[in-house]
Amino acid sequence: MSDLRRDELLRALPYARRYARALTGSQRGGDRLVADSLRGMLAGDLDFAAPSELRRIFYAEVTRRFNDREFNDREDQPQAPHELSAAQRQLLLLTSLEELRVEEAAPILAMTAPQAERQLLAARDRLRNAAATDVLIIEDEPIIAMDIEELVHNCGHRVVGVAATEAEAVAIAAHTRPGLILADINLGAGGDGTAAVARILERHRVPVIFVTAYPERLLTGEAPEPAFVITKPFEPVTLAIATYQAVTGGLRIG
Repeated sequence: MSDLRRDELLRALPYARRYARALTGSQRGGDRLVADSLRGMLAGDLDFAAPSELRRIFYAEVTRRFNDREFNDREDQPQAPHELSAAQRQLLLLTSLEELRVEEAAPILAMTAPQAERQLLAARDRLRNAAATDVLIIEDEPIIAMDIEELVHNCGHRVVGVAATEAEAVAIAAHTRPGLILADINLGAGGDGTAAVARILERHRVPVIFVTAYPERLLTGEAPEPAFVITKPFEPVTLAIATYQAVTGGLRIG
């Protein structure tokens, strides 16, 4: 593989990490999956792939390795009426979190575009009926916090508090013990969202979704980092699938 192709592939690395972490429900599992996928791709011949194709090839390799190693769902049927199948979760992550078009995501999952469209419609219906949880929002911008609160309500969840500072977040979490935290990174004069979450997690283990305009800064794989990261601004379905994955623990099997 040429040095140019290696550089292009490495530029796609943060996005593959985001997808794999959300897919598996953990930083460790996602990053291990990405590392294995990257080694396999670097050993292959990708010199004829267009730069725009490399990111999708990376997603496809991550998906293939995950399905081969971790998940045995041959008929790909949900286990309960409101449970998403593996393919439905993957489609939602690829189209919402990673912002691929349906026709780009479909071949990654060995589907036709019409098949993928039908699966997405069914997945969005199931998301609307997913189990609700109590959500703590950590966001210092009042208008943005109001928008996020409305999105959380529209996803079927309950907002138990909105914190604008690190101290408020820790206090609200101690009082309400939320089932999910949705946190901004930069709280301005109010402190640091990651520091607030770290303090909360010392006393209460809870899934966390970080919201940031610069996701690549949280996807280096060089230190403890979040499993779930969504990019500002985001669509309601992006929040919905990230919340679903966080609350259900991703697709970890065994």
